[in-house]
Amino acid sequence: MKKAFLTAAVVLLTAAALAGCGAKKDSKTLTVGATPAPHAEILEVAKEVMAEKGYTLEIKVYNDYVQPNTAVENGDLDANYFQHVLYLEQFNEEQNTHLAIAEKIHYEPFGIYGGKTKSLDAIPDGGTVAVPNDTTNEARALLLLEQQGLIKLQEGVGLNATKKDIIENPKNLDIKEVEAAQIPLSLQDVDVAVINGNYAIGAGLSVGKDALAIEDAESDVVQQNYANVIAVKEGNENNEAIKALIEALKSDKVKDFINEKYDGAVVPLF
Repeated sequence: MKKAFLTAAVVLLTAAALAGCGAKKDSKTLTVGATPAPHAEILEVAKEVMAEKGYTLEIKVYNDYVQPNTAVENGDLDANYFQHVLYLEQFNEEQNTHLAIAEKIHYEPFGIYGGKTKSLDAIPDGGTVAVPNDTTNEARALLLLEQQGLIKLQEGVGLNATKKDIIENPKNLDIKEVEAAQIPLSLQDVDVAVINGNYAIGAGLSVGKDALAIEDAESDVVQQNYANVIAVKEGNENNEAIKALIEALKSDKVKDFINEKYDGAVVPLF
């Protein structure tokens, strides 16, 4: 009886193992993480293009910048689409992850938006300015504030600038470091805020109509460092499904959607 029980158990375990092997995800199915706007919206259009070629695109939406990277690293996602080049590089360095750029897709101009104060000239002495609290985007925000003459940074700090590098602050601005996704929600509590393009779009802000100042979109430095990318685990850059995703994202259908939908807030790099 014991032998018969053991034999049955082995059969059941073998069947379960075979079932597990059979459950492996179809190579024609791709799961991609993205922030809501514009990335997930753009992916919805790419999804239609991919379907025409026999691929299934599953889109998982995130509201932060950390989870979609850890999900790619641990294999829960095949790719993500939300971040720019410098953020990815910094994330790899700080978190010891192994993410790689499969392709650069678009650029989102960074903007300064009015909260309690509706123009840069009207910012009062001691006024508050919200900036993203992650390393790469804080530097980007501070550089934009410097370009507008609101502060002056230590010479040479460039893309590594932090608030500690401010050497001149004629209006005694109170620079508040805030998690990027939360800045639009706190806009009414500060004088002005520097907001990432995707979160500005999600909050219904137009970079062309609402921003008090924006980056120079034609700058090579800006486009090379702040291009939004498809990120994958190292070694998966040439995966056939990833190639199909990139081809779909760089299609005329997606390009037309971006240009019509975002009115300059999203700039295709193809």
